[in-house]
Amino acid sequence: MSDTENNKPGDKKPGQKPTRKPMTLGAPRGGGTVRQSFSHGRSKAVVVQKKKRRLVGAPGAPGLQSAPAAPSAPEVKIDQIAQAAKRLGLSKEEYVKRQQAVGKAQAEKSVREQAREADKKARQERDDADRRALADKKQAEEDARNKAEAEKAAPTPKPTAQDTTEVVDTPAPTPKQEASVLERAGGRIKNPKQQHQKPSRSRKNDPSRRRGKLTIVSALAGDDERQRSLASMRRAREREKERRLGGTNDKDKVYREVTIPEAITVADLANRMTERTVAVIKYLMQQGTMATANDVLDADTAQLIVEDFGHTVKRVAESDAEEEAFTQTDKDDESTLKPRPPVIAIMGHVDHGKTSLLDALRTTDVAGNEAGGITQHIGAYQLKLKSGETITVLDTPGHAAFSAMRTRGAQAVDIVVLVVAADDGVMPQTIESIKYARDAGTPIIVAINKMDAPEANPKKIEEDLLRHEIITESMSGDVQTVQVSALKKTGLDDLAEAIVMQAELMDLQANPDRRADGLVIESKIAKGRGPVTTLLLKRGTLKPGQIVVAGEYWGKVKALMNERNARLKSAGPSEPVEVLGLNGAPAPGEPFAVVGRESKAREITEYRQRRRKQASAAGPASATTSMEQMLARLKDKTSEEMPLLVKGDVQGSVEAIRSSVEGLGNEDVRARVIHGAVGGINESDIVLAKSAGAPILAFNVRANRQAKALAEKEGVEIRYYSIIYELLDDVKGVLEGMLAPERKETFIGYAEILQVFDISKLGNIAGCKITEGKVERGAGVRLLRDDVVIHEGELSTLKRFKDEVQKVVAGQECGMGFEKYHDLRKGDVIECFTVEMLERKLD
Repeated sequence: MSDTENNKPGDKKPGQKPTRKPMTLGAPRGGGTVRQSFSHGRSKAVVVQKKKRRLVGAPGAPGLQSAPAAPSAPEVKIDQIAQAAKRLGLSKEEYVKRQQAVGKAQAEKSVREQAREADKKARQERDDADRRALADKKQAEEDARNKAEAEKAAPTPKPTAQDTTEVVDTPAPTPKQEASVLERAGGRIKNPKQQHQKPSRSRKNDPSRRRGKLTIVSALAGDDERQRSLASMRRAREREKERRLGGTNDKDKVYREVTIPEAITVADLANRMTERTVAVIKYLMQQGTMATANDVLDADTAQLIVEDFGHTVKRVAESDAEEEAFTQTDKDDESTLKPRPPVIAIMGHVDHGKTSLLDALRTTDVAGNEAGGITQHIGAYQLKLKSGETITVLDTPGHAAFSAMRTRGAQAVDIVVLVVAADDGVMPQTIESIKYARDAGTPIIVAINKMDAPEANPKKIEEDLLRHEIITESMSGDVQTVQVSALKKTGLDDLAEAIVMQAELMDLQANPDRRADGLVIESKIAKGRGPVTTLLLKRGTLKPGQIVVAGEYWGKVKALMNERNARLKSAGPSEPVEVLGLNGAPAPGEPFAVVGRESKAREITEYRQRRRKQASAAGPASATTSMEQMLARLKDKTSEEMPLLVKGDVQGSVEAIRSSVEGLGNEDVRARVIHGAVGGINESDIVLAKSAGAPILAFNVRANRQAKALAEKEGVEIRYYSIIYELLDDVKGVLEGMLAPERKETFIGYAEILQVFDISKLGNIAGCKITEGKVERGAGVRLLRDDVVIHEGELSTLKRFKDEVQKVVAGQECGMGFEKYHDLRKGDVIECFTVEMLERKLD
């Protein structure tokens, strides 16, 4: 071995230059691979010895000769870890951490490989066990089948003693007798055909083309037979079950009685017949009609289809569903009837103290919160008297504009309390209330209010009522009269006693255990709550979750609340409640009823909406019926219309404003409400008002921020009101301003033409003598020739001698000239008059 091999790297001899150690890229600690190294810019192959550690000159190493070390050189300890980290360009700590991570990864890898090997071994053992169990089971079943076939083929001889000792050899099973697992489960397999078939180039007949689903059982069993799917096995089992039960594959068709309305869609008709929609469409195509599932069929066509499909037909009209739900001719059994509270309506003239009297009974102050001190809504309350009796009270408005509300109040109640002020007497709305109560057949109790006033005269009130056929008990009649004072709270007990006595005489009863029905008292749209409807129940019990139909709207009851905003679990007969859940605000006075299904509620409301649209499209009987008549009316146009858009807080107020405003006009001008709705003013209202050129009248509602900004941008006027008579006064003033002024003509004198003078600059000038009255400058004149009016105009000049004068009296002579008219003759008569334009008023 040479000295070069024995010397350690980095050692230098005397007189020798130190050599630079070659740097190896990626050299491991041990191994026999040849790596590329670089030294002084040149590459050379370095053989790496397969040893993890090499100690130069280590004692006891075989085949190695240690060179004598220099006695003067001290022993150097080499840090292997630091050198390895240096070769990799890492620090010692980083190298140690990397080696620890590599060791940990190798350990985890070995653990995973061991677990994988154990899992593979266990799975192989399970497969072997399954294969052995399957083979044993196949063999046992084959043995049993062969034994049964053998016993069936030949009669079994009587066993003898010798036969009992003999062992019968079982024949080996053939491939045809082997059964698969799927066959034992209830299915069957298709055995391969035994006849020889010529090989085909096409893969259509290749048995390996479709082998069914590959499962563990089929793979381990080694069957190459085509297997049936699970769905096919189920169908086979169903057919086998039907065969055993003696049934048929086809289900017996069920024939039904199909209800056909006046119009029905193809899909709905197929659903009612329990037929496929495709079958109905196919039938129509065979008849030469192309239709889709959403096409509408008339009743006759639907009847032909139903009869051809074998069903029976029941024809109904659209109104049948409405009549069925709202017909109240059915009478309840007397055993189900129970007493109910009476419903009272407080009616009378405006400002006669109706609400104050009700507040005295309720010990509240509703009148103090009303705008203008007058009631403008129907208020529904339930009171509990001192005697323990419960009564329901409806407070109706007394203003003339709310006559429709008074009508609904009289129709919905059992007793009418007619309030008359002792210091005012019987007024127009008092007479109107008496008429409504009589038409409804409701008994009347007269409450003479304001008995604390100094001018109170109850005797005069009774005499005035006598003129309207209201005979009180003091005058030998049957109408009760109670003198009360809402301010001093006197006579209230007598009024309550009279109400209770009248209710006992009427024996009011209702069935609470049925579907509820009644009347809509009021409706509005509340912010954050949606449509809120006040209902008065006549019969039955109303609960949350029930489906209610009222007018053109329906909905499921979400909540029930009383006048104190307290939630109720149910409401019985004669109880007013506020209902949340309807999809709109129905008109007051509309009947409501509870229906069982949403489809029926939708059918009723859609029919009512179609009926309303048809009625509005048809128009009134006096409307123009031809294009010629319409053009003639537009050409003449003797009247003007003022379009209005009305938004109110409740539906009753909107109706009252609409009826009152439309009744203000005459033959020359009139107001027309193009849109009236409940709720605040939104952007769609502004757009509609802009397109129609109409102002918006807001009654107890306000516009939101977006609507205000849009109204300012578009120039739409919004007027806010809280008292109805202020609104009516403003509309009346606008209508009066639209009226053309009245032309009033006043005769002032006659003049006779004595001579006609032709003046070059002025034309013909008539020399006249005033025969009667006087003539004024600028007055209107008519030229009469033989008592026939030839010309009508104005005077252009009036002179006496050479001076212009303002007037000329009778007996004097003057010169007169006409504006733009010069056909004057001697002997003509001039009639002078003045014209005065007068403002017109609405009656």
